[in-house]
Amino acid sequence: QSVGFIGLGNMGSHMARNLVRAGYRVSVHDINEDAMNKFSDDGIPTKRSPLEVSESSDVVITMLPSSAHVLDVYSGGNGLLGNGGHLGPWLYIDSSTVDPQTSRTISTDMSRCSLKERKGYAEKPMMLDAPVSGGVPAAEAGTLTFMVGGLEETYIAAKPLLLAMGKKLIYCGGAGNGSAAKICNNTAMAISMLGVSEAFALGQNLGIKASTLTDIFNCSSARCWSSDTYNPVPGVMAGVPSARNYDGGFTSKLMAKDLDLAMASASGVGFKCPMGSEALDIYRKLCDEGCEFKDFSCAFRHFYTGKDEK
Repeated sequence: QSVGFIGLGNMGSHMARNLVRAGYRVSVHDINEDAMNKFSDDGIPTKRSPLEVSESSDVVITMLPSSAHVLDVYSGGNGLLGNGGHLGPWLYIDSSTVDPQTSRTISTDMSRCSLKERKGYAEKPMMLDAPVSGGVPAAEAGTLTFMVGGLEETYIAAKPLLLAMGKKLIYCGGAGNGSAAKICNNTAMAISMLGVSEAFALGQNLGIKASTLTDIFNCSSARCWSSDTYNPVPGVMAGVPSARNYDGGFTSKLMAKDLDLAMASASGVGFKCPMGSEALDIYRKLCDEGCEFKDFSCAFRHFYTGKDEK
C-alpha cells in the first residue's frame, strides 16, 4: 500500500521511516521545508499539501502538535477531506495527542465522505484515532504503544500498518476513545512524576539520599515508572533526561498542553480533577519560569528545588 505521512517532527519522522523500512511506499508532507528535505534527500517523495498527500495514498497517517493543527490538516484549505468529500484513501489514522471531541468531530466529518473507488472491504473511508506512548526512543526503535479508537473492524484491518511502527496495540473502543486514553495516561504520568519528585525532595530535606529512597520505592508500594525507569533526580539514573540537565525527553510545554486538554475534557463532562488541575498549574508555572523546553521531570529541581545526588 501507499502511505501518506503528515507531520515530520521528533516522533513522526521516525514513524515514517519505520514504514519505509517495512516496505510501504511512503510520501510525506510537513510545513517545515527542512524536515521534508531530509526525506527528499533519501529519495522519499514529498507533497506540497495534505490534499496532495491524500490524492496519492491508500492510507494517510497524521502526527501533529495540537487539535488546531489536526482540524486544519483535515478540514482546512487543501485539507485531507477536500475534493468535495470524494476521497482516495480508505483509511486515515491520527496519532496526534488531541482532545477526544476533536477526534470525534473528524470521525463524524469522515463519515459523510465517500470513496472514489472501493478498496478491499472498505465501502467508505475509515478513521482511527491512535495516539502513542513511548516517546522519541520508542518511535525510533519501532516499539511504540498505540491506543486506538474507532470501529473494531477498522482497527483489525490497520494492525499490520501499526505494528510496523509499534509493538503494542490496545483497542480502546469507539471514535475518540484512543485520544481519551492518551490524556488519561498523561494525567496519571504527570501526577505520579510530581508525587515522586515531592517525596524525593522531602527525603533530602529530612536527610535521606534520593538513591536510598529509590531503592526503597522500587521494592515497595511506591514503585512506579517515575521511580524505576525515568527517575527525576540527577545522579541517580543514567540515560534519562535528569542525567543530562533535563534536555531531551518530553517537554514541560507538551505536558502542560496535554494536561490542559485533559482538564478541558473533564470540565466538558462535569468531572472535577483536583490533582490534575494542580499538576497543570505547576507545569504552567514551570513554563512561565523558562523550563518549557526542559523535560517534565525537571519539576524535581525547578519546582521542588531538589538537589543533585552526589
